[in-house]
Amino acid sequence: MSQAATIVLKNGKDHSLRRRHPWVFSGAIARAKGELAEGDAVRVEAIDGELLGVGHYSGGGSIAVRMLDFGSEATLPTPEFWEKRLRDAYQLRQRLGLIGTADTDVYRLVHAEGDGLPGLIIDVYGDTAVVQAHSLGMYHARPEIAAALRVVFGEKLRAVYDKSAETIPGNAVGEAKNGYLFGESSGHEHLVRENGHQFAIDWETGQKTGFFIDQRDNRALLARYSPGRRVLNTFCYTGGFSIYALHAGAELVHSVDSSKKAIALTERNAELSGDADRHAAYADDVLGFLKNHSAQYDLLVLDPPAFAKHMGARHAALMGYKRLNAAGIQHLAPGGLLFTFSCSQVVSPELFEGAVLAAAIEAGRPARILHRLTQPADHPVSLFHPEGAYLKGLVLAVE
Repeated sequence: MSQAATIVLKNGKDHSLRRRHPWVFSGAIARAKGELAEGDAVRVEAIDGELLGVGHYSGGGSIAVRMLDFGSEATLPTPEFWEKRLRDAYQLRQRLGLIGTADTDVYRLVHAEGDGLPGLIIDVYGDTAVVQAHSLGMYHARPEIAAALRVVFGEKLRAVYDKSAETIPGNAVGEAKNGYLFGESSGHEHLVRENGHQFAIDWETGQKTGFFIDQRDNRALLARYSPGRRVLNTFCYTGGFSIYALHAGAELVHSVDSSKKAIALTERNAELSGDADRHAAYADDVLGFLKNHSAQYDLLVLDPPAFAKHMGARHAALMGYKRLNAAGIQHLAPGGLLFTFSCSQVVSPELFEGAVLAAAIEAGRPARILHRLTQPADHPVSLFHPEGAYLKGLVLAVE
């Protein structure tokens, strides 16, 4: 490790690393030894010279180092390192029953800190892995990551698509562009299966990596409550909740999203389901739709994008959740069910529940909590990094 620069922590600032929390904040750094470059793998030492681990350096924000390994035996990432971490992640998904099953071929393989790889997301769609780097260190490591994926998956992997241009500023690496690290586009519609439901996925130009995999278990729960109900799915994107509701026997399903492209995908997926005759989609602002339509529904889904990506936006986000949920509750028939979510990491479950409580008070509707929801097991949360728990949801019975 002699070629790596070293970051030395201030006295008393090593406790979190000894507890295996994977972030080193800039304020904890006493000095650096050697030349630091953005995205490089660096050593991290205590004030007395003890090696605490290695990580990727990022000098542009409050998180200065994202740790890859801990302890005095930690070494710089090698091909074997990437293969072991990815194989560990793969084997966990095997134990979860997500690999090699006939009814599901879409899952998250790597969930950043939850799989010991901060700054890295990998989602698998059939025989294609979609990589998204959220740190410059992971961006630089993409060739090694793609090579390790080929070793772990073998012939099961046809292609590796890099979608990091959306999460790494272009000026940090020149002109970041999405593209295939291995293989190429199949040139036809990308179809995947989730719990037996078929979906058309666009990982090349769609949102995130192409599909909101984190709602899989919550979509299955919604299906249990959908038979015979009138359903409204807002912020629908590819229509995941809508398709589950249609398959389960909903009387009708309406899907709303401000993106015309998302609505086109939703309509395509409704066609694939064979139940398009009970489905209607609207390209509209959700709050505008709720304001301008008087229809009442028996089940309503509120699954907006993150309202707050940093602490400074948290208060405005809570007001936004209150306003959105109050409007949604008004469209529920008596005895209706509300599935409401927040994916804002800085909004805790307690704060989100408080915003929904305020919305119910404003709407003047009694409500009971039936379920508290979160992300599925292929989005694991490290016990040492509780910040990885970002998705929270409630199912309310509204009188």
